Amino acid sequence: MTGNRLTDKRLVFQPAAYMGIQKGINKIVDAVKPTLGPLPKIVAIERILDERMPELLDDGGTIAKRIIQLKDPNEDVGAMIVRDFLLNLQDQVGDGTAIGAVLLQYLYNESLKYIVSGGNVARFKHYLKEGAEIVIDNLFNMITPLEGQEKLTQVAKTLCGNEELARMLGEIFDIIGEYGRLEIRAGYKRSLDREYIEGMYWERGVVSREMISNKRASKVVLNNPAILISDMEIHNPRMLIPVIEIAAKSKFRSLLIIGEEFSDSAIGLILSNNNPKKLKIVAVKTPGWNPEEHAEAIEDLSILTGGKPFIKAAGNSFDNISAKDFGFARQAWADKYNFGIIGGKGDPKTIRKHINKLRRTHEETADPVVYEKLRVRIGKLMGGTAVLWIGGDTELEINSIQEIAKKTSIIMREALRSGILPGGGTAYLDCKSVLERKLEDSSETDQIAAYKILLRGLEEPTRTIIRNAGYDDSEIIAQIKKAGKGYGFDALSGKIVKMMEAGIWDTASTLQSAFYGAVTTAIMALTIDVIVHRKQESGPVIPRTPGLKKRIKPKSKLG
Repeated sequence: MTGNRLTDKRLVFQPAAYMGIQKGINKIVDAVKPTLGPLPKIVAIERILDERMPELLDDGGTIAKRIIQLKDPNEDVGAMIVRDFLLNLQDQVGDGTAIGAVLLQYLYNESLKYIVSGGNVARFKHYLKEGAEIVIDNLFNMITPLEGQEKLTQVAKTLCGNEELARMLGEIFDIIGEYGRLEIRAGYKRSLDREYIEGMYWERGVVSREMISNKRASKVVLNNPAILISDMEIHNPRMLIPVIEIAAKSKFRSLLIIGEEFSDSAIGLILSNNNPKKLKIVAVKTPGWNPEEHAEAIEDLSILTGGKPFIKAAGNSFDNISAKDFGFARQAWADKYNFGIIGGKGDPKTIRKHINKLRRTHEETADPVVYEKLRVRIGKLMGGTAVLWIGGDTELEINSIQEIAKKTSIIMREALRSGILPGGGTAYLDCKSVLERKLEDSSETDQIAAYKILLRGLEEPTRTIIRNAGYDDSEIIAQIKKAGKGYGFDALSGKIVKMMEAGIWDTASTLQSAFYGAVTTAIMALTIDVIVHRKQESGPVIPRTPGLKKRIKPKSKLG
């Protein structure tokens, strides 16, 4: 086909398809597997664009992202299936890629043995998924809520390994909670510091620096302001005359005008009527960078302050504005880059109802981008922002700690949302007894095979951690079984300990999503019967991204 580089279709049937996919899965998992546990081994990745030393990584998600393509096209299919799963998992819960990888590898390899020996693929898949749902439900019943500054600090320390950073994050999340806004910025000191900002703010500042009365602080503060909420493009200054007149007539002492655009003449009108002793006026632009974000911000501001939104697309104007159309707050402020509201005076019942609606949507969405945007909106409406200032001796050190802090904060939010479970693979081991009872009641060959593979697969994360720490996995697993539920292997001390008491935890959502995602990905790979390759002419390799940007959500109680 003229102009199309993808031609010359090539078909690969069984058993070559299975063999290629299996090799590809094993290659990418073998690259990620050494990173599992507190004593990970390092993976060195050669740099493509320069001759600097290789990139040294111990993060499974980043390693998977760096593997763009395998040379063998059949193996590449398997490798990209794993890559897609791991990147989706990382997007969803921020962690768990190494756990997910070793689970997927074991489940696929053992299931493939059973399938090629004559097992019924359809029935086997059914029971594999049925068993996975039993495990997920059991994990749910084991969850411990994460509460209190001490526990939060311990979790943060487990995640980041930095005592000072863990202490800061423990304090911050104890104050702001799951949804609270946290900004991580480069500081000007050598040490870490934190700051708390009351209320909420948006990244749109004053339309003119002349509106900032306190030049030293580069900030203007309005006490008990009336707030005009709109996305109007105010080019003609006459549009604002009814607004200013009703504000003066109502004896408002301060006025915050929110609009999408302000012409120079409109700004001039505002400045000429700005009288700090009678009516202090400040104008800021509507928050957001596109119509969808404008609409979301206007809805939130309207509910938060109790004001009527004036919408350009609805044909609204300010001609018949009245005092009851304004929103109100205890205080508003603005600087060159942001504006904020403290103590919005909207109806508390309406605000709670709106937050609950956003929370439900937040939990139900499968899109990680929408998920994060909703979390930010909820955090703003609940009020309060924390800023973590990262210090260090060099820019490289500051950047490194910033990345660690960002990753840790993502996982801590998940821990606050979903709770925690015993770490080190112990939670999976504790699920075995439930599945073993189900196995005893099983009579169908495919069901027995599926449950047996799942039972041994539940041990694989712990076995991998043990091997990575340099111990004999069979010997240690036997000791854990003898110790009982809740016990696991502390790779740092080399001892069998009560994992929760030792402060060794994993977030519930990480373990649930990693296990369920590994099972469903293995099932999907097992259903591939034919591979179709389309020969590509020589040219630059384009890095691949996950085909499905979605949250991996088990069909169970996972919330």
